[in-house]
Formats: sequence, C-alpha cells, structure tokens
Amino acid sequence: MRRSWRADKLSHLGSSIFAEVAEWKQEALQAGKQVIDLGIGSPDRGPSSTIRETLSSEVMKEEQYSYPGTSGTPEFRSQCAAWMAYRYGVKVNPDSEMLALMGSQDGLSHLAQAICIPGDIAIVPDPGYPIYTGALAIAGVTPWHVPLREERGFLPDLDRIPEEVWEQAVFILLNFPGNPIAAQADLAFFESLVEKAKRHHVLIVHDMAYSEMGFDGYRPVSILQAKGAKEVAVELHSFSKSFNMAGCRVGFLTGNPEAVGSLCEFKNNIDFGVFKPIQSAAIAALKDAMADPEAGNAAASLYESRRDVLVEALAEAGWEVRKPCATMFLWAKLPPAFLQRNQPWSSRAFARELLLKTGVAVIPGDAFGSEGEGFVRIALVQEEHVLREAARRIGSFLSEFA
Repeated sequence: MRRSWRADKLSHLGSSIFAEVAEWKQEALQAGKQVIDLGIGSPDRGPSSTIRETLSSEVMKEEQYSYPGTSGTPEFRSQCAAWMAYRYGVKVNPDSEMLALMGSQDGLSHLAQAICIPGDIAIVPDPGYPIYTGALAIAGVTPWHVPLREERGFLPDLDRIPEEVWEQAVFILLNFPGNPIAAQADLAFFESLVEKAKRHHVLIVHDMAYSEMGFDGYRPVSILQAKGAKEVAVELHSFSKSFNMAGCRVGFLTGNPEAVGSLCEFKNNIDFGVFKPIQSAAIAALKDAMADPEAGNAAASLYESRRDVLVEALAEAGWEVRKPCATMFLWAKLPPAFLQRNQPWSSRAFARELLLKTGVAVIPGDAFGSEGEGFVRIALVQEEHVLREAARRIGSFLSEFA
C-alpha cells in the first residue's frame, strides 16, 4: 500500500476555511459578481515614505547581504527595547529579553516547539487566531480551549479554568486586543493573570499584533506593565498592521529571558534571521512613531474612521454590529432574523450565501473555533466608499433572506 506524503497534522492547522472562501470567491466571480474582499486581514496601504526610503537605501549597500543572524541586529533589538520603554514604560534587556521575528506568526508558529514536549497542554482562546491551535498540532501539544463569550465582554474567566489544567499547562496564550475579537483587557486583568500564572508556574504568551490600533482614546496595555510579569510572560509584537509592513515579515518577542532564549535557540537551527534592510526599515518606523505621535497613530486613525463608516452603514442597512475598541476587524453577530429560525443559519452558510449573492467576502466565525459559531469576521481593509458599497449590498441580502 502506497504511503501518503502528507502528514496528518496538516489537517489540524485551521487554514482550510480560507481556501474554502477563496473557492467561493471564484464561484462569485464566475457568476459575474464584483467581489469586495473583507475576508483576509491584510493592510491595503503601504508603509510611510520614510520606511520605504530607508528600505530602498539599505538594500543598495553591499554589506547587507550576509546572513543577518537569528536574534536580530543589536540596533534593531535596542530600538525595540527603547520602544517598549517609550510606549509602555517597560524596561527590557535588548540582549537577553528581545528576539527579532519574521513577523509575529513566526513566533506563534514555533514557540510551542521550543518550550514544550509532545503531550504537554497549553491553554488557548476560543475563538482565536487559527495558528494558535495549528502550532500546537505541529508540536504535538494538546490544546485546552478557554471560551471567550459575549456576556463576559469576550474576556476569559480565569477562575473557571480547572485547577488540574493550570497545574498541567505549560503556557496560556491570549491576544488583547485580539483577532477575531477586539476585547479590551486592562492592567488589573493582566495583574490577576500574572498572579495565577506565578502560582502555577505557567508561561503567559501575549500576542499583541494590534498594539497601535486602539480607538476612541483606548491605548492597548502590554502585559509586561503588570508587576512581576517578566517572571512568567512573553509578548509578541508585529510591524505588519501598525506600520503597514505585512509583506516585510518583521516583529519581535520580548519578556521572560528563558522563554526568549529557548525560541532563539530553536530558530538558530531553522533560519538565519530577518533581512537586515527590513530590520533597518522597522527601526525607522519606531523612530518615526516615537518622534511624532501623530505618525505613530496613523493606523489607528485610519481603521477607526473605517470602523465608524461601516458600522453606521450596516446599521442603516438593518444590521446592528458592535463597535470594536481596536484592531482592523468587526466581530459581527449574525442578524437576529438569521438566528431566530426553526433552523438557524450557520456562520458558514451565511458567509457563503452572502458572497455568492452579493460578492462581499467575510470569514465565518467557526473558522476561529466552536465559540465563533453565530458570528462572522469582517476586515476593514477597503477604502470608505467601498465599505459603504459593501454595506449597501449586505442590506439587499438581509432584505431578501430575512
């Protein structure tokens, strides 16, 4: 019998829904629909001229084409440490508590392999970004899903996690403000989390990819601001969304030196680091944001305005959607008419029919976990006039099927 050249673990990576939505888009295009893609959370604008000019200048230098080194250049790590002090008042050692990443997903994908052994347990959110559980499947780690529910403001109930789970877990991974849900965690929540993690010797992994995308005066909080957090916590930061550098693949991990060192040791064996001109461009991004708060707040202003436009337009179309406090996504509960039926619509059925009938692509909530059923994620990755057109089409869909 011929052996399959496909590992079973690939079926647990959680990316199948995105391929499925891509197939729906092709169906819609073949049916003559003009697609408005509000599915994938990829910025539709490029970085600032300063970032582009830095990158352009650096790639012309002869010395930039050697292996860059896994940990990141000293200049990059020092600038990231300076950013943590400027932005959060947190002091980190750039030599032992800072690691360059090829985007935060690099860290999310590999951290479990660096700090766990097969059979370990990790606590992850449901709903959550697909790589959270996908990375565990690769590492042979068992997920324990903590539900994020509307009645608790989509914050996890830490006290409802059984004591035996806390005792067995190697780490807990959380994401505030998050993808797909922009829940707002304050310093008191993080301090409570740190105390519990210390008690059970559990590492906290905080994914902070949307750190600079807070709205209405909200400034997301770093878990490293909590007292004693570096004893039990690491945090991932990304340049992708904050500075429109998604294609550059650059970010960093900072916090507990043992965990940072373990991931660095692991990555020393699988890659040679981030291209040095990209690190230089990231340095320029941070320096600009530190010198000019308005420049550093550009992403937040853009997505806050788009959020307001789309939420208002959807309300006019007959769909009341909660305003997120941050990020580039709406986490939208299906309209009541689709849920209050003898046979309620699933998130997947809603997203598919919406796309085939109107050309508007969104992601069904169950792609992010079972607790996502009954919701869809809508990405604010189009200009305002396009978002208004999307809302108009959605309104027609609601009228037809409600």
